[in-house]
Formats: sequence, structure tokens, C-alpha cells
Amino acid sequence: MLGAAGASMVVTIRPALAQTATSVLTCEIPVPQPRQSGGWLLRDGTVVPPYTRGAVRPPYQPLKGQEIRDALMNGRLYPGTTREQTQAYTNYMLRLQNGQSGFTCFVSIRAK
Repeated sequence: MLGAAGASMVVTIRPALAQTATSVLTCEIPVPQPRQSGGWLLRDGTVVPPYTRGAVRPPYQPLKGQEIRDALMNGRLYPGTTREQTQAYTNYMLRLQNGQSGFTCFVSIRAK
């Protein structure tokens, strides 16, 4: 009897895990936060006023989980960016804290 219950549990858990993995790769992180829109980023991830010396323009769209994972795990650049932009965007995300847009997405990606 326990074997039958265990088998049905596996059937219900596996799709949930697959769905979680998929959602992590499709989640999005706005860089910077909506309340900081218009800000540019320094290499260390700090948001500064536009055209600040040494700052890079933020991405036009939120970064997607798969892009972030590829940058973190494989050293790839975010699509259409330079190495400096990729570094600034990644450092920005490393500064995210609980309650900010994209925090849960980023933590989930790093846990994979």
C-alpha cells in the first residue's frame, strides 16, 4: 500500500519541479527597479543619474532568467551588451534585497 502512495506522490511532485525550473528560466528582472527607471548603472551595480561618467545605460527590457543563468554559469554576455554592461547588470542584481522586484527570481537562478 505504501508503494502505491509513493508512486503517486512521485507523479505529482515531478511536474511541479519541472514547472518550477521552467518558471525560473522565464522569470524577468527589471534593471533597475521601476522606481529607479531612467537611472544608469556603475560597474559595481550602483544606480546613478543618466550620463554619469563611467555608468552604462540600463537594458531596454527586463532581463530574462535564461539570459541571467547563461551569464552567471557560462560567462556569456547578456544579448546586445558589452562586458561592462553585463558586469554592471549582474552586480546590480547581486545587490537586490528581499522585497525588491526580481529578488526571488535572482535567488532562484543562483540556487540552480
